[in-house]
Amino acid sequence: MKGKFIVFEGIDGSGKTTQLKLLGEKLAALGCPVLCTREPGGTRVGEKVRELLLNPQYGELVPRAEALLYAAARAQHVEQVILPALEQGKVVLCDRYIDSSLAYQGFGRGLELQLLEQINRMAAAGLVPDRVLLLDFCCDCGVDRISRSGRGADRIEREKQEFHRRVRRGYLALAARNSQLYRVIDANRSIEEVQRDLVKALEGVLDAFPAGNNRS
Repeated sequence: MKGKFIVFEGIDGSGKTTQLKLLGEKLAALGCPVLCTREPGGTRVGEKVRELLLNPQYGELVPRAEALLYAAARAQHVEQVILPALEQGKVVLCDRYIDSSLAYQGFGRGLELQLLEQINRMAAAGLVPDRVLLLDFCCDCGVDRISRSGRGADRIEREKQEFHRRVRRGYLALAARNSQLYRVIDANRSIEEVQRDLVKALEGVLDAFPAGNNRS
């Protein structure tokens, strides 16, 4: 692939969407071709699946169906958006990817990790990110941040605190088992401090941030 694929992960309310947007703006200002996208979503089909998955009216959705819907949206997203952008040499910044399924449906819902990995490997056509940036954030703070936003919590965000704690522990376990791919960023700090560490975590991965460069 000519481009680079960077994934942002984290619990709900961790600030990853804000940080992704800021990084995208920084890269664009440096003249780097960049695409910012999200999962579930990023395509016409994916956005419809997103509406269903996050709608609190569908509280009866069982974990297996939930996992398969996420995988279906991912398959469409990878084929229609991510792979073409990478072939064009773009830096793709993606808000959530496969490890969201492992953290939420695996550690959170209790589905078998190996099965989820198989399903999503097929959905993603084997595409692996160049770097995963995990914004580690306090679960209680995440819920508070969502509440203060005034937009209303979605179906996943409305889960009990213990669910979100399992998800956070899952993310940290995934990062520990794949430390070469992951960079864990303490998101319990100011936006500026987090962004600085995100840039540092991408030094040597993106041409815009050469290794050893102190650009912030």
